[in-house]
Amino acid sequence: MIVRNVNDKEVLETTYLAHGGAIAQMILDRRTLKEIGFLAIASLKPGKEIASHVDPMEEIYFVLNGSGEMRVDDETRQVKPGDAIWIQVGSSHALFNNGEKECVILVVASPAW
Repeated sequence: MIVRNVNDKEVLETTYLAHGGAIAQMILDRRTLKEIGFLAIASLKPGKEIASHVDPMEEIYFVLNGSGEMRVDDETRQVKPGDAIWIQVGSSHALFNNGEKECVILVVASPAW
């Protein structure tokens, strides 16, 4: 069994700027996982955006706190805590924090091996 906490040294050492707007960390990734690409946590301050991008893997964004405007291809929806957004392989996607609080999301990615 492997247990990771978001405050563990192994997680904090992976801190990076995700797509121009969010501060993210890899909770679990290919160093540990066999079939799933990664599990990451990202925080997005009000007025910041995870810029539109395309990934070569299927993803799920899960909103833990805050809110935002999620865009996947040509569809835009307001998202809030408890919402899970499925993003198909090759879909353009972005998240804009249009709320007053920090938006925190979990990101699960699964590459097409």
